[in-house]
Amino acid sequence: MKFWPSAEKLKILFVTTEESPFAKVGGLGEVMFSLPRALRRLGHDARVMIPRYGTIPRNHGLRVIQRGLEVPTSPDNQGPRLACNVLAHEGSGTGPDPAPTYLLENQEYYELRSNAYGYIDDRIRFALLSRGALEFLNLYREWTPDVITSTDCMTGFLPDFLRRDYSKYTRLENIASVFSIHNRASQGPLQHHRFVPETERDDGHSPIPDFFGERMNSINSMRRGILHADIVNTVSPTYAQEIMTEEFGEGLDSLLRERRGRLYGILNGIDYETNDPGRDPLLAKNFSSQTLDDRIENKTALQKRFGLPENKNSFVLGIVSRLQKQKGFDLLRPIIDSLLKSTSGQLIVLGEGEPEIMQFFHELAGKFPQQVGVHLQFDDELSRLIYAGTDVLLIPSLFEPAGLVQMEAMRFGAIPVANNVGGLADTVEDFIPEKDRGTGFLFKEPSSTALLIATIRAFVNWRHQEPWQKMQRRAMEKDFSWERSAVEYVALFEKAIKLHQTDLKKTDTP
Repeated sequence: MKFWPSAEKLKILFVTTEESPFAKVGGLGEVMFSLPRALRRLGHDARVMIPRYGTIPRNHGLRVIQRGLEVPTSPDNQGPRLACNVLAHEGSGTGPDPAPTYLLENQEYYELRSNAYGYIDDRIRFALLSRGALEFLNLYREWTPDVITSTDCMTGFLPDFLRRDYSKYTRLENIASVFSIHNRASQGPLQHHRFVPETERDDGHSPIPDFFGERMNSINSMRRGILHADIVNTVSPTYAQEIMTEEFGEGLDSLLRERRGRLYGILNGIDYETNDPGRDPLLAKNFSSQTLDDRIENKTALQKRFGLPENKNSFVLGIVSRLQKQKGFDLLRPIIDSLLKSTSGQLIVLGEGEPEIMQFFHELAGKFPQQVGVHLQFDDELSRLIYAGTDVLLIPSLFEPAGLVQMEAMRFGAIPVANNVGGLADTVEDFIPEKDRGTGFLFKEPSSTALLIATIRAFVNWRHQEPWQKMQRRAMEKDFSWERSAVEYVALFEKAIKLHQTDLKKTDTP
């Protein structure tokens, strides 16, 4: 697909479940903060719609713009309706301010919940968001988007609602839909969907049932987003190819292959304002790719922060991650003791997640108190000091749709050791010393041995500081800006609009 700068200014709405600073659980919240801002810098009118969770106070610069919005909960519109309000944050999309944001308010499903996810009725909560967004746009007279982007299983209902229930609504019929896959493995509360009997699986073609009916429990909104959107995109080109295979497709690879003509991958970016080692006030010492000797002060500050011996000549490895099996940390178990002993290195871990993995790192810190420091609760500010102070960042993910960690780490001069999958493959170039090229160390199979070899390769090359600093400069100077990605998204949205119009003409033809 060829991408080019757009002359036409688009109106774009992202309907999603996270947006920093309102609600951020993982990378989705950061993407939904940064991408709309980058689109606005290109001159497009990008906005976001999320639920108003109980953790978002009304006095957070919000004003009510729609009261008494009644959202249908059944396909025939005869069932009960859920009463909602819509609030607006007039964000500028500059500095720390997000893009203009609408927040759907409902007492039972959002205001009384302290978390974004993890409830038995999450399907109802996010079907409400999907349909509530369309009901709001149908009534709201001040703005109508050209294209709506929904994300993952949470708002995968929206393309189905738009194509089926709202296709004849005058104000909505011309809106194109893009379904954005940030994590293929996330298919909602029905986590073991591949093991559901064939006769009970959601085929995606029947109408979305009554929100409160038993059948709602078997609805696969990820399938429906893929099936009904005008365009499907993922957050890296390699991941777009991977999810069409049985290994990575999570049971929907055949559907994705059927829709491959409308499947694209655009690499996520990072915000260069918040990821700037030259100006970050949280670092012990600011630095750039041309002043790497100043970076060493962050290593000793990091060691002091974690109570480890302060030694600028120590080989320091870092982990900044959700601590989940997907992230490949089981690969570390057989090798970490010998790795720490053979390198006399230090390991610093930041993150939270599955209790078993958190316990593993907690026990490791107790076993190697002079070499391992852990902070088992995510801290965004601390993550930047880790990026600026470690020599290597370990990213052994079993799969990785895009990944932001490796891009942020490279921006701060930490060299990734990563599995050669998804967005990691698209952003990290394996180091080839004889050709003086590369920005990290990749391994090509998810095994402990492969991870150990890649990490030892990094250690051996780290001991030669001149070529190591050249690699750091290459990593720091890579362009992972959202402006680059936003240009590609504009072309994708334009293509979705054209496809939608073509499909409308086919539908209208007798």
